[in-house]
Amino acid sequence: MTTIDPIILAKAESWLNSNIDPKSKEEIRALLEAENKTELVEAFYKDLEFGTGGLRGLMGVGSNRMNVYTIAMATQGLANYLLKCFPGEDIKVAITHDCRINNTLFADTTANVFTANGIKVKYFRELRPTPMLSFAIRHFGCKSGVMVTASHNPKEYNGYKAYWDDGGQVVAPHDKNIIDEVQKIKSVDDVKWDKNDALISYIEEDFDLIYLNLVKKLSLSPNEIMVQKDMPIVFSPIHGASNKMVPAALKVFGFENIHVVKEQEEPDGTFPTVIYPNPEEAEALNMALALGKKVNAELVMACDPDGDRYAACVPDGKGDFELLNGNQTGALLTYYLLNKWREHGRLTGEEFMVNTIVTTELIDVICKDFGVTCFSVLTGFKNIANIILNLEGKKQFIGGGEESYGYLVGDFVRDKDGVSACAVFAELVAYYKTKGKSIQDVLAEIYMQFGFYKESLISVTKKGKDGAEQIQALMAGFRTNRPTEMNGIKVVKVIDVKESKVYDLENGTETELEMDKSNVIQFYLEDGSKISARPSGTEPKIKYYFSVNEALPNRDAYDAVSDKLDAKINGLKTYFA
Repeated sequence: MTTIDPIILAKAESWLNSNIDPKSKEEIRALLEAENKTELVEAFYKDLEFGTGGLRGLMGVGSNRMNVYTIAMATQGLANYLLKCFPGEDIKVAITHDCRINNTLFADTTANVFTANGIKVKYFRELRPTPMLSFAIRHFGCKSGVMVTASHNPKEYNGYKAYWDDGGQVVAPHDKNIIDEVQKIKSVDDVKWDKNDALISYIEEDFDLIYLNLVKKLSLSPNEIMVQKDMPIVFSPIHGASNKMVPAALKVFGFENIHVVKEQEEPDGTFPTVIYPNPEEAEALNMALALGKKVNAELVMACDPDGDRYAACVPDGKGDFELLNGNQTGALLTYYLLNKWREHGRLTGEEFMVNTIVTTELIDVICKDFGVTCFSVLTGFKNIANIILNLEGKKQFIGGGEESYGYLVGDFVRDKDGVSACAVFAELVAYYKTKGKSIQDVLAEIYMQFGFYKESLISVTKKGKDGAEQIQALMAGFRTNRPTEMNGIKVVKVIDVKESKVYDLENGTETELEMDKSNVIQFYLEDGSKISARPSGTEPKIKYYFSVNEALPNRDAYDAVSDKLDAKINGLKTYFA
């Protein structure tokens, strides 16, 4: 018989003996009595923690699972922290959710625990995208907020994003302090369950117009949109919470020929038409692309279930569509926004943009050419929001994002906003269409001016407790035995964000890195290539980011240089295979 860690057994017994519902107790007994104890270990070997995406995990019974009890304990910890931070104040929080299984149950549980602690709740009457929750916190003067979502994860997952009073996801020291408070909740019996419905007020549909009016102000090319108002646009919410808001945002911008994928329009947490509800995956866009071909669309877009990420596909000139990656859309938006801001005389030297350390450095190069500061921050949009907060009233934020399809234009939202990004990207396509340029033409223009950058990603999942340990061992190996070359190319610099060190291997020097610590290692190669290794903050997964670049002498050389860069990336990938 497998020996089980007594701490795991004690935790399971503690849950079994607490005041949880009979069905959950039955499930725990079944895990304890099962011959194979793997599920028991996975359910109780740790508590869910806040990572870059907040609280996220598989749904089920146990301390390492998403259920009403882990939700309630997290909320009790957050409530305790709010009461400590704002003693004697009128504390309000905003809550909403997307389409996932149990989302109403989890959001209701969150609201009930807050009210049981005397905290007022602004509760969206219907599901709404994450960016609207971020905006609502600021608009209603809330101290915190919760979005119940697992973003683009498979249907078996759910999650809980915690926000602070600036509308951004919690960052240090609040994230660690909230975890400390949650860890003080030793049992579900420590949770206050006596809800007070009088403390709940609802955010109604009229709030949509307040948000949309601000989205509309982001438009920089209204005349071009008027010319291209009949440009066919296809959109899919992939069964998620952006089903109403993205079409509405496109309409307030002035677009009139919008086609929504009917089979994916209604919210559905089982995501019946896709394998994964992730717009980064081409398969999730099959229906949208089919509709795009049918209506001769100039642009096909989709959002993930909570509406903070978006994907864009454009005609490839050969009768099909090209799915742009997040680095390409980020570079296009950066180039467009900076050109328009300069055209309107809005660049004064006090503007800035932000991206993450694993996002293409092409964006940094573009910003430098325009004389605009571009800050590079750790992965996680909360870090972008934190820069915006720190510079509020000092500098003007234009836009920024991350390679994983997240972008934010303007600062009234403090998280990535797939709704406004869809509207601005549609405007971008319309603008260049009036100039007789395809998106491929614009990318070539960018590459000829700033360098042809290409990126790729490998994501390796290691399941469960053993998988998490394997990933930690892998990262430790990179530190104790740093590679000196990759695929025959010399490594000239290593940045270890966890150790706050920059190692110049050519000169043998070591300097301090001025950035918050995170478990990330970056390798810079002699030919300008960069590889970043980063474990996921919310699941047992390690990601390798590859970036290569080369000069593009002219438009005719596009395909040849692109193929050369692909070959270079594939060669580097073999090193990590």
